[in-house]
Amino acid sequence: MSIFHLCAELEGHPDNAAPCSFGGFTVTRGENFQRFEVSSRLKFILLIPDFEISTPAARKILPTNISRVGAVESAGNAATIAAAFASRDYEKLLGAFADQLHQPFRTKLIPMLPRVIATAENAGAFGAFLSGSGSTICAVTLHSPRKVAAAMKRAAKSECMIVITTADSHGVQTRHSSRVTHH
Repeated sequence: MSIFHLCAELEGHPDNAAPCSFGGFTVTRGENFQRFEVSSRLKFILLIPDFEISTPAARKILPTNISRVGAVESAGNAATIAAAFASRDYEKLLGAFADQLHQPFRTKLIPMLPRVIATAENAGAFGAFLSGSGSTICAVTLHSPRKVAAAMKRAAKSECMIVITTADSHGVQTRHSSRVTHH
């Protein structure tokens, strides 16, 4: 059994297991996936508040029905994001992180979310979004990551940690004596 299949089975979500296993940007459908390299020029700014959001609480707050307009907008944005990563035309990410499926509802748990997203975008990020159920907020940019980070921290108006990073394009690696094997 591959590391990916084992992780997907243990974690229960192939969409989480694929990027961890293979690195880069992955698109999954069940256990089928596609993987794309991510340029190290692309920066991810993580604003990590000093509080956690429980996944069950974040799921419970979601409505049982979503508007058709919101679903269509979110599906179009997801396709745009996938195309931008696949083509490495990252400028196309601008405005594509708007979400109508979970973020508007989770603002009840993370009131700073809209303010931090708007501030990141005004500071030069292509966009920003809630990472999973939260509480981490991620912004994506090619330019001025420190400026975006400082703006996000000011907008949070609370204790938080900032991490500026790049995508891991290697995924899981195991060491066998003197060589590294990529899975």
